[in-house]
Amino acid sequence: MNRLLTLLFALGLLAGPTFGQTADNPSDPAPAEYTFRFVAGDDMFYIPWNGNGEELDRLLACIAQNKAAITEGSVPVLVDGYCTSQPSEAENLALAKTRSNRVKTEMILRGGLTEECFTTKNHADKGNFVTVRLVIPATPSEAELAARRAAEKAEAERLEAAKRAEEERLAAERAAAEERRRAEEEARRAAEEAAAAAPAAEEPEESECCAMGLDLRANLLRWATLTPDLGLEWRISDRWSLGVGGSWTSWSWNNKQRRYALWEVAPEVRYYMGKARRGYLGLMFKTGAFNFKFSETGRQGDLLGGGLTGGYILPLGKRLSLDFSLGLGYLNADYEKYTVIDGVRVRHGSETRDWWGPVHAGITLKWNLF
Repeated sequence: MNRLLTLLFALGLLAGPTFGQTADNPSDPAPAEYTFRFVAGDDMFYIPWNGNGEELDRLLACIAQNKAAITEGSVPVLVDGYCTSQPSEAENLALAKTRSNRVKTEMILRGGLTEECFTTKNHADKGNFVTVRLVIPATPSEAELAARRAAEKAEAERLEAAKRAEEERLAAERAAAEERRRAEEEARRAAEEAAAAAPAAEEPEESECCAMGLDLRANLLRWATLTPDLGLEWRISDRWSLGVGGSWTSWSWNNKQRRYALWEVAPEVRYYMGKARRGYLGLMFKTGAFNFKFSETGRQGDLLGGGLTGGYILPLGKRLSLDFSLGLGYLNADYEKYTVIDGVRVRHGSETRDWWGPVHAGITLKWNLF
């Protein structure tokens, strides 16, 4: 029996090159396939046995020639392990997997590949071997290369023609837009010249803020000092108006030891200027009486004066406007000085004061009644 096994083993060594499938030339367009034989029931990869060494050298040469394409993924490496020497299918698959890993280890260590380069399948039939296939794209012929270059040239020419057509279309659109812009600019310039040559339309003589009518006035500065102030202005024409304003107040505090009392009447005539009739000059007369006691000594008397006024009307709406005004002129105050002793006023003489300067200031809210 031992002699018979030895004889069979020797015959296997001699017949090894015929069992291994001759690999395709790496440069051939067909898939390159390599077969590695394994001893039945054994998972060891005997490289010198049964032509495995020569097959491995061819495989490594093919890997070296196509390594860049393999690592990039364009040339897949298909590994199939087969085993039929075990009593069950599961054991055959396990042994086939081990054999596949043995062959892949050689390609990783000696060929520089990685596990990601392989697609591995294991089978429990056909025999005890491992196949490795490299699906290498076919090398195109000269005719195919010429046809491909011609197609690429035609596509480049088509793209260039499309690009030129698009540039011409854009240039035409830009030229049309520039022509429209010039036409609009010329039309605008002609309209401006025509408007400049045409006589200017005269502004209506009567503006909204200074049309003829009657206004009710309230000086907000007076109201801010707790001095109620009201007035009327009658516009007798588009430029002239007559007005009168009046103020009155009477306050006492600190058990009547302090007092602020005043009344004034101020008629005024105004002349409005400009096309809008918003600015004006006027003449004001003022008369009134006062009683001021802000300290121990009070002053009670009369005032009389007047002066020139000027201002500006700021419209706020159809009927409301603000009147900013200032008056410069002369005031005369003739008054008595007094103190209060046990509730009785005690006179301490009289005085007269003359004043040249501002005699009026106002921020007046005007309401056009009609």
